[in-house]
Amino acid sequence: MSAVSFPGPEVSIVVPVFDEEGAAPTLAREIAAAFADTPFEIVFVDDASRDGTVRVLKALQAEIPQLRVLSHRQNAGQSRAVRTGVLAARAPVVVTLDGDGQNDPADAPRLVARLNASPQLGLVGGRRAKRQDSAAKRLASRFGNGVRKRLLNDEADDTGCGLKVFRRESFLLLPYFDHIHRYLPALMLREGFQVAFEDVNHRARTTGASKYNNLGRAWVSLSDLCGVMWLQSRARNPSGIRENDL
Repeated sequence: MSAVSFPGPEVSIVVPVFDEEGAAPTLAREIAAAFADTPFEIVFVDDASRDGTVRVLKALQAEIPQLRVLSHRQNAGQSRAVRTGVLAARAPVVVTLDGDGQNDPADAPRLVARLNASPQLGLVGGRRAKRQDSAAKRLASRFGNGVRKRLLNDEADDTGCGLKVFRRESFLLLPYFDHIHRYLPALMLREGFQVAFEDVNHRARTTGASKYNNLGRAWVSLSDLCGVMWLQSRARNPSGIRENDL
């Protein structure tokens, strides 16, 4: 008797989490509901949480068989957790969502459809239309996005939005560094892909605490920005490749 083969997932939803015991179960259920009509997998990557994040996620696997739970042995940051999830992903299209529940999974299928409709697109990013954060965080984000967009010309108004959709193979062509998740549009453009953006819902955090502060983010952003500008200056794109037959 031959083994029965099942089609692999069409979409992998990658969610980095750190101390999100309260938000993770609800978010996992929302993702499963949003992609109920699509072959999918959910890859939560726990970045060495100190609470019960892994425990509550593993308890959900009986309810959501598409759920996978990966764990870092030590904290390595959001970008590394995203990369861990992308490397483990089994689908050609990857969705990323922040693990705090502020991104609305219901928006993700629309972004996936936009990506699939255009082979030239490497990434479709979410743009938080009505951001539910403090005034100080919104002001700092607006300033930082404005500076970055002007210097990198990356077409993005909101690279801090965790909801992004991209082709797995495109992501793996990009140079990796910490905080890369904030520079994906610029790096996709550097590699010759097109990028697009869609307005998405944004929700207030209801559990846990933010892992970022404005001062800390500004300090690392300066060196990251200089690094990406250098990468752009060293790019030489062949504008396509063809194989010459004998």
